[in-house]
Amino acid sequence: MSVKHIITLTNRQGMQIKLSNWGATWLSCIIPVGEEKRELLLGCQSFEQYQQQDAYLGATIGRYANRIANAQIDIAGKHYQLTANQGVNQLHGGKQGFDKQLWKIESQSNQQIVFSLISPDGDQGYPGELKVTASYMLTDDNQVNIEYYANTSKCTPVNLTNHAYFNLDGETENILAHSLKVNADYYLPVDATGIPNSDLVNVTEGDMDLRQLRVIANNLLTSSARKITGGYDHAYLLDKSKSVAAQLVSSDKKVTMDVTTSYPALQVYTGNFLAHTPNRHNGQYANFAGVALEAQFLPDSPHHPTWPQPSCFLEPEQTYHQQICYQFFINQ
Repeated sequence: MSVKHIITLTNRQGMQIKLSNWGATWLSCIIPVGEEKRELLLGCQSFEQYQQQDAYLGATIGRYANRIANAQIDIAGKHYQLTANQGVNQLHGGKQGFDKQLWKIESQSNQQIVFSLISPDGDQGYPGELKVTASYMLTDDNQVNIEYYANTSKCTPVNLTNHAYFNLDGETENILAHSLKVNADYYLPVDATGIPNSDLVNVTEGDMDLRQLRVIANNLLTSSARKITGGYDHAYLLDKSKSVAAQLVSSDKKVTMDVTTSYPALQVYTGNFLAHTPNRHNGQYANFAGVALEAQFLPDSPHHPTWPQPSCFLEPEQTYHQQICYQFFINQ
């Protein structure tokens, strides 16, 4: 399929989301807030702009979301050199990751669409042919459920996520007055390139505690951990005893979003480098225009097998299955 399509899903509450087979991308998320039809996602005006931007707006990320140090992995004594696309490291699957592929539309209805993709053996340096499906379902209680399935012909790391940026205030300048909560006791410190440079540490170190709702702007650039990355750009190891991984609240308190997931971790990224990304109105976003809450395995996991999470490696006899749910509530 060489044609880019836009698919619209709607529910009984008047909520509407738009998706594309290019990158299996979540393009738009509009919800009624009183008389207002509020757009909750950052997005571009045209496919050409989506192809030019490098912020991964709403895209499906794979084979491996986040960073792999030195763009290399070892599996069963064999060395694999991956495609580097952020200095010497690999970010979000390489130069031609899943976000830049045309996916096949397997099925669609008014409230669900299923995309599929075959990633050949050697794609971006990864071993094994990987067959992937990404399903989006919009429920009548304003949930966007994303499910990923994958099978491989050879052992390979797999870490799929969606890279939507949220601004629950609508199309306002930034998300700094939003409040964020993440149910996690530990986070990963990183260096200036986003590569983990420590084991997991308690969130009380570096002023990274998000276990209670916290205004994003609160000491944003005074924390030693956040100074390195220009804001939040850190993975949190989720407390799986809590049903909700994260909660985001708009500054006007009218919209709340809960994130639940089967993944062990959540990358919190406050859009620290969004400046000059094209927006929906033929203009440009500024830094902090949106926040991404990317459920996933911890970054650089192939090099850290002892971290307290399931293995990120998929074996040929296994089926990869992960789920992310974004639940929206209107507070009137």
